[in-house]
Amino acid sequence: MNYAIVGFGKIGQALAHAFARKNIDVTVASRRPPEALAPQARAIGPRVVAKSLGEALEADTIILAVPFGEHREVAKALPSWKGKTVIDAMNAFPVPEELDGLPSSAFVAESFTGAKFVKGFNHLIAATLAADPIVEGGHRVVFLSSDDEDAIAPVAALAKQLGFAPVKLGKLSEGGALVHARASTWGQLIFQDLFKKEQ
Repeated sequence: MNYAIVGFGKIGQALAHAFARKNIDVTVASRRPPEALAPQARAIGPRVVAKSLGEALEADTIILAVPFGEHREVAKALPSWKGKTVIDAMNAFPVPEELDGLPSSAFVAESFTGAKFVKGFNHLIAATLAADPIVEGGHRVVFLSSDDEDAIAPVAALAKQLGFAPVKLGKLSEGGALVHARASTWGQLIFQDLFKKEQ
């Protein structure tokens, strides 16, 4: 399994730190050319490698960490998303009118036809996401939701590999709504820094 983070702002860099901490190879890409990202990527860790968007999208699992409005541009970069797992780590706030009542991830999923689509890693602020998730015998919780039950298992496995405790919230329109922005308010679980104790 190979991984890419698309978007190299605060959240993208925080996720890159999580991969580097566990010595897991990850590609990073953004609108900027790879040579502009390379010094920052190298500073995070030797296994964080900046590449072009096209090269990054060759990965099996792609984490979206771009500003919400840019997800369509990423989606257009591949003719088909079949066989890919897409993890939506974005937040839409204030909520664009175009969502028309849909949770933001359900809206985004429509652009990534054929992908296994999972909402995850979006409810923590960047500084918290970048910090070591193992604290005082517990693991920091990340919430996962998807309309495809089979899609969640490999993302949960990745979250565990990174040191987090994955908690499944169900479908995007159900439990997933707890970590989405809705109208002018955040979902109830947004920014909650929770830990799960080891049994």
